[in-house]
Amino acid sequence: MDEETPDLHGAAPRLTEPQLAKIAGHAEHRPTRAGEILYREGDCNYDFHVVADGTVAIFAGYGTDDERLFAVQGPGRFLGELSLITGQTAFFTAVVQQPGEVLVLPADRLRQLVANDSELGDIVLRAYLIRRELAIGFGAGFRIVGSRHSPDTRRLRDLAARNHLPHRFVDLENDPAAEALVAELGVPPEETPIVIWGDRVLRNPSNAEVATIVGLRHATAAPEIDLIVVGAGPAGLAAAVYGASEGLTTVVVDGVAAGGQAATSSRIENYLGFPSGISGAELAERAVIQAEKFGAELTVSAEAAALDVSGGRYIVTLDDGTAVSTRAVLIATGARYRKLDVARLAEFEGTSVYYAATQMEAELCAGEPVAIVGGGNSAGQGAVFLSRHAVQVHLLIRAPDLGKNMSRYLVDQIERNPLITIWRSTEVRELEGEAGELTSLVVENNATGERSALECRALLVFIGAEPHTGWLGDRVALDAKGFVLTGADAANGGEANGDDPTPLLLETSLPGVFAAGDVRFGSVKRVASAVGDGAMAVRMVHERLP
Repeated sequence: MDEETPDLHGAAPRLTEPQLAKIAGHAEHRPTRAGEILYREGDCNYDFHVVADGTVAIFAGYGTDDERLFAVQGPGRFLGELSLITGQTAFFTAVVQQPGEVLVLPADRLRQLVANDSELGDIVLRAYLIRRELAIGFGAGFRIVGSRHSPDTRRLRDLAARNHLPHRFVDLENDPAAEALVAELGVPPEETPIVIWGDRVLRNPSNAEVATIVGLRHATAAPEIDLIVVGAGPAGLAAAVYGASEGLTTVVVDGVAAGGQAATSSRIENYLGFPSGISGAELAERAVIQAEKFGAELTVSAEAAALDVSGGRYIVTLDDGTAVSTRAVLIATGARYRKLDVARLAEFEGTSVYYAATQMEAELCAGEPVAIVGGGNSAGQGAVFLSRHAVQVHLLIRAPDLGKNMSRYLVDQIERNPLITIWRSTEVRELEGEAGELTSLVVENNATGERSALECRALLVFIGAEPHTGWLGDRVALDAKGFVLTGADAANGGEANGDDPTPLLLETSLPGVFAAGDVRFGSVKRVASAVGDGAMAVRMVHERLP
């Protein structure tokens, strides 16, 4: 066990002598002894360690019946993973095998180092990104134990997947050991699913409870906030990067996960700078790292509930009652998925009906026929991605022309793919199945009225979204559909702008409150446009703040 793990994936680079010397000048030099624990799973704000001498073993489930060795690191290699940058809890336990010495830096000093030294920062960040992927594949982190048919199980798995958290799902339906474990813990069926993290067992926890124990949700540490960004989609993350990098004390809150709707895209191929494409989840994760590197603070499963004005400042109240005071607000809450108007939809949601095409949905659909409803890019991307996992993909569009709302490159890929069947001028009329498991759809051609039955085990819906603006009340001017009016539209549609009747381009009817991305009336529904909105909004915040 004392031998180093070979670096087969680029996750364990060995630092050069000059790089080690640079760290050594700022670090504590600490001798180690065999068996010493440097940090444990679940630890918050653990330190950055570089092995100067000896070896350190990295375990998942250390000290439990589920203990597994992940890696052994030797001299010149550094410990930790992405949670050190993002402020999440440790997902592994580090145990000294061969005694020696480690160089120790507090996490905040590491973030400064990453921000100020691009060469060293790139090495650390690249290794940490790879380690996070390996940790997820390894099944490190917390366990979700529940039935795959349970909507609450689906909710927790979605939280973990959307936030790219190391975890393992244990299905009560096909794992006798899981049933025995739940019985041993004295958990009745109505209190499942459970989340197990270290010595903690959470019974059917809320998203906020899970987010808190893994370090996604925390009280803001900033005493004076210049800008609160509500929503961590592409627009919100761009604003976080530019706001924090330009000296604004920036806090970002989101009710679900970083990345917004874009994070559910399996591959974005038309975003500038990524010629071979990038998944929405990876783009979001990199943006989060970038924002936090500059000092932005991100908290997840913290949904905005109200916007008020008090003493010349804005107050954003979160769903747990926390009130955050700030000088400026950026509304980047995006939009929520539209649902099909069809009977029995709620019966199958969470078990057979989905609103994203991520790796989790791919695993659930593996080897089964699936149907996708929608004619936009998200539906097209989902169809191409799922065709690599499902036995057959039925793509249902209301229009007669696939190219009406979909990019040409996607249309070409879909039309060439033998595993994708396109159903034009087609709408879903009925869902069929039992016990929450979909077996087939009844679809109708809206031009001829002809009905057909399609065998499918999963239905993915991509039919657009509605703006998430209910929390704003009547504080800012909205259009008839609920989108936020900005600029000249806000001047014409609202009367709240007081002594300054001319809002800036992305400013709402309240001075100092801005909107960016899909939530804004007239926005272009593309990732690049949302990113541009977020960056431009920060420039306008500077103009508005004294």
